[in-house]
Amino acid sequence: MSEKAQEINFQVTGMTCAACANRIEKGLNKLDGVEAANVNLALEKATIKYNPEITQADAFEKKIQDLGYGVVTEKVEFDLMGMTCAACATRIEKGLKKLEGVQTATVNLALETGTVEYNPSQVSVQDMIEKVKNIGYEAKLKQDQEETADHRAKEIEKQKGKFIFSLILSLPLLWAMVGHFEFTSFIYLPEMFMNPWVQLALATPVQFVIGKQFYVGAYKALRNKSANMDVLVALGTSAAYFYSVYKAIESIGTDAHMVELYFETSAILITLIILGKLFEARAKGRSSEAIKKLMGLQAKTATVLRNGVELEVPLEEVTAGDIIYIKPGEKVPVDGEIIEGNSALDESMITGESVPVDKTVGDIVIGATINKNGFLKVKATKVGKDTALAQIIKVVEEAQGSKAPIQRLADQISGIFVPIVVGIAVITFLIWFIWVSPGEFAEALEKLIAVLVIACPCALGLATPTSIMAGSGRAAEFGVLFKGGEHLEMTHKITTVVLDKTGTVTNGKPVLTDVVVNESIDEEAFLSLVGSAEKQSEHPLANAIVEGIKERNIALANADQFEAIPGYGIKAVVQGRAILIGTRKLLNQFNISFESNEMEGFEESGKTAMLVAIDGKYRGLVAVADTIKDTSKQAIKRLKEAGIEVIMMTGDNKRTAQAIADEVGIDQAIAEVLPEGKAEEVKKLQQQGKRVAMVGDGINDAPALAMADIGMAIGTGTDVAMEAADITLMRGDLNSIADAILMSHKTIRNIKQNLFWALAYNTLGIPIAAAGFLAPWLAGAAMAFSSVSVVLNALRLQRVKLNQKTIS
Repeated sequence: MSEKAQEINFQVTGMTCAACANRIEKGLNKLDGVEAANVNLALEKATIKYNPEITQADAFEKKIQDLGYGVVTEKVEFDLMGMTCAACATRIEKGLKKLEGVQTATVNLALETGTVEYNPSQVSVQDMIEKVKNIGYEAKLKQDQEETADHRAKEIEKQKGKFIFSLILSLPLLWAMVGHFEFTSFIYLPEMFMNPWVQLALATPVQFVIGKQFYVGAYKALRNKSANMDVLVALGTSAAYFYSVYKAIESIGTDAHMVELYFETSAILITLIILGKLFEARAKGRSSEAIKKLMGLQAKTATVLRNGVELEVPLEEVTAGDIIYIKPGEKVPVDGEIIEGNSALDESMITGESVPVDKTVGDIVIGATINKNGFLKVKATKVGKDTALAQIIKVVEEAQGSKAPIQRLADQISGIFVPIVVGIAVITFLIWFIWVSPGEFAEALEKLIAVLVIACPCALGLATPTSIMAGSGRAAEFGVLFKGGEHLEMTHKITTVVLDKTGTVTNGKPVLTDVVVNESIDEEAFLSLVGSAEKQSEHPLANAIVEGIKERNIALANADQFEAIPGYGIKAVVQGRAILIGTRKLLNQFNISFESNEMEGFEESGKTAMLVAIDGKYRGLVAVADTIKDTSKQAIKRLKEAGIEVIMMTGDNKRTAQAIADEVGIDQAIAEVLPEGKAEEVKKLQQQGKRVAMVGDGINDAPALAMADIGMAIGTGTDVAMEAADITLMRGDLNSIADAILMSHKTIRNIKQNLFWALAYNTLGIPIAAAGFLAPWLAGAAMAFSSVSVVLNALRLQRVKLNQKTIS
């Protein structure tokens, strides 16, 4: 091992045998700079000795992934303090990415958070905190929402105190400035306010006490060879302040009251910027309302059985396996299984289902739902971060903290913006001092200050993240969970929606719809025999028949004999009578003649019909159908009205598929698709140039969900489908598809508006200020309120009404 060699470890996933370990080892050893690579299958660990002058750790991870395996990384979230604009966020991101072992780093200015994905064997959380500190900011491990709210409240109070102090000192300076104008000659102006030394005494605390944050921020930025809005504010206000100090000293022994001073410019600028910060802090607090609402759904306490005693404990103290008592009217504290009692539960806050759901022993209950009428004893199965509600909150938080691709534009612009503005300001000063008003230093300085101040890129940094926060938060309130900003952006580009049939268009639960008997038997006796025979079967269609017969209050007996014949049906003996229930093939096999016209009619309307023979003779049939969701037809109409192509995909036969498609208004149905073929069908549509959204709820839909441009999982379906999807539709209602597309449209439009206005403030403001039409204090006001207007525009998304609204 050479002197310069370093050692690194990776946790590797996906290895199944020694051949896998050998393959990875060989692949790593072939890389330039690798001196030795050892892969331990049992520990799932790769140890690599390498020369850092020749190769870097990133190459090893890429090689492992190229070979078809994975590298375990960890994710950590930080609360960040001290950021003032997009340049700050960009600087922290770049600094973290330079750390060895950090793969991705995303900083959200609006949320004041950072998310880092890293290799724990190369870098520690403490290393990251130190790096952020060295750059000039503060990082703490992400706190819970309540602590974050406290931090925000303290920040608002701090900014309010600064503003009031700054305003009290700045008002006399503003009074003095207004008193200079002829049209304000009627305003009484105390003589002392005109004294340069009084003005100096008022302006100095504002400049160096209130304005300290700008100097500190500017120093840290310049020390790290970058620039942010603090640099612009510090330059602009310092130029005004120190020029005024110089003029005040120069005036000693002259008529001091007639000196041209700019103390009010620097003081009022700082006051206005602090006011903007105050408004911004308040607006940021409002933008995370969705998370607060979701957290408010949780119960605060739970009644648990400990050592034979009922105790009321805080929710945090409930552990998996605890027995919980839930009285009528109480919230279910955590996810669990009912071990005693039955009740109806209001699950509308999670599933959107307005009708209370009946639950009994063995059924699962979801935390935050409401127990309506019965006493329940529940065994806790998922607590804390594992509950359904906690997972929903996590998805929303991650979506709000992620970046949409459109934000890259803003990041690139803000990264080069400040140096360009400083250059423009210097050129403006020289043009005014040399050509426009030769020798008029004060006038040229005023123009320089105005340019520096109007150009602060705060609004640009807030334009995208505030919209994503507000948009994804509002969508979550309606049960539409976007997993990231990139999915929120992509969804509005969808041209084709592919719907799985069972559990998506339909309820996924078959019910008994029709009973046909011939004249030789009474219907009630017929159903009693059919139900008694099918009672022994575990098939979903058999369960539907039995449930339908029970609802008619028909008594069922136990079968004396029972045999399931796969692909054909069942054969049973009930009360001494031979029963056959199944397909045409089953009756043909036993040489029983039957009338099949009725059966064909049911099949054409999308129902599954089963022929029934009793004692060797055809007696009738029963038909079962998977009922269509009440909202499917309306939701599909909404999608079609928006110009979106809707396709249904199912494993059912063509006749059944077309019948369902016709009923809900779908023009194209792809039938008889095997589970593994669904992803292939999606790929075919993509090859035709279509942007495809796949909507499904089952394990067999997961590959297609992953293949689609946007995968939407019905939240009432399986965890596997939800994991593979980009969007989870918690309510199981197809209107949520239209809602997701509508919210994406609205959010992207809002982001574009924000970016337009943020850039418009700067691009229009700079030439106006350079031309001399904008006083520095007006430039400060425009800059401060540009940030506020961007945040307030984003907050309009929190008022968007979803469901039954046209997509536009």
